[in-house]
Amino acid sequence: MPTSITITSEFSGSVVAKGATDDLSAQLLRHAGFKQIDDWHGRRHRLPTTTPLADQVAIASHAAEMLRAARYDVTLPPSLDTARMSPPVHALGPYAAGAELLSITDQIRAAEDGASLQRTVDHLLHPEHGALEHVREALEAAGEQINDLDDDAYALADRFGFASEFVSSAQSELVDSEAELRRVGAASTSYSPAPTVRDHRDAALATSPAANQAKVSSASSSPSAPCSATSHPPRASSPRR
Repeated sequence: MPTSITITSEFSGSVVAKGATDDLSAQLLRHAGFKQIDDWHGRRHRLPTTTPLADQVAIASHAAEMLRAARYDVTLPPSLDTARMSPPVHALGPYAAGAELLSITDQIRAAEDGASLQRTVDHLLHPEHGALEHVREALEAAGEQINDLDDDAYALADRFGFASEFVSSAQSELVDSEAELRRVGAASTSYSPAPTVRDHRDAALATSPAANQAKVSSASSSPSAPCSATSHPPRASSPRR
């Protein structure tokens, strides 16, 4: 019955091979790059935690190939198996840069707050590593290369130079927008005090504007009030002498 050997990646980041109890399997693991450990837990083989991920995958895959060729039953997770790790297939075929920008666009649309939106947009606007800066550099380089290849194609080279300047203008328009992006969607902090009991009572007793207008209209259309009983009648003029 063939010996079963399991190669796994532990939570610590180290890759461990267990089950290689005979000398041949142990020799194959050491040849692949594993370090043998013999202690009270028994014999096992491990890669240092400082081993880069690409090297972990390469060593584990190579060890599994040799062990299987020697008729050992090997269990290897897909994350450590180069044969089962397929290269990413870009949605736009050879246009990998366009596919990356599509991914950024999807992340922008999926942003749930201003902070996550700012982190994603930073892939476009970063002054050194952002997509806009690299597009500007590429357009500028294309114009320079056209001039180097053909002196008579200066008009075409100028068009690429102008396009590079347009991208630079877009960068200038959006510079220092990080803080504003992080505040997008933030809840308003304005405070409006709740109405008190007195406010409700005053509102209930207040006369409506329509009632006030009706009073004014009524007063202007009514006849003049009669003189009061205590008012003195006009004095008659004395006869002429």
